[in-house]
Amino acid sequence: MNLQGKTAIVTGGGRGIGRAVCLELARGGADIVLCYAGGETTARQTAGACEALGVRAAAVRCDVSEPGQVARLAETALHEFGRIDILVNNAGITRDGLLMSMKEEDFDQVLATNLKGTFLCMKAVSRQMVKQRYGRIVNLSSVVGLRGNGGQVNYAASKAGVVGMTKSAAKELAGRNITVNAIAPGFIDTDMTAAMPEKARDAMLTAIPMGKLGAAEDVAKAAAFLASDDAAYITGQVLCVDGGMAM
Repeated sequence: MNLQGKTAIVTGGGRGIGRAVCLELARGGADIVLCYAGGETTARQTAGACEALGVRAAAVRCDVSEPGQVARLAETALHEFGRIDILVNNAGITRDGLLMSMKEEDFDQVLATNLKGTFLCMKAVSRQMVKQRYGRIVNLSSVVGLRGNGGQVNYAASKAGVVGMTKSAAKELAGRNITVNAIAPGFIDTDMTAAMPEKARDAMLTAIPMGKLGAAEDVAKAAAFLASDDAAYITGQVLCVDGGMAM
């Protein structure tokens, strides 16, 4: 992917899928502004790894559920790099629990980060993208947002909301040469899945037609494609990176 001269904001970019996205975009030549809510050390390590690939990078602390912090994130990107071409909304949290016992604060916190945070970040960059008449927005949804999952009413609601918001924003912005798409990852090999009991992990694998977990790099490559000009005529779509789970 040729992303030379582009600037990308990646939320939750310090580790996991976010880190993989940062590195993939950097390999394409994009300068990176990654934000993190916690884990400053890993975020700065990711920024350093991007710089080692020959691009400029900055790590910015930002809680995406806070409008003021999101505004400062966009301002930093513009001040440091002069433009905002790509936004990857990856930041997300889980607060799992059964419906009957789920605390309202756990429901609210998940929607505040996963759904409201995506809205705030899109709003913060859209004016600049409209001014440029160019932009690529990639929102991370989830296979859980398409299929549901026991014990994740809040997470499923937030990720289903991301899909609806993606399609609505795509219709609003298409005339300005701005595409808005979503990726719905399935079960991805992360620190969280690695810590699962073997029995639970085996049960999870049976739900995947390909019979294996995905890698963070699988999601990152899909994000890089949607962020590139190779995907210039694709908007309002949900790309499942899930080994066939959502079929």
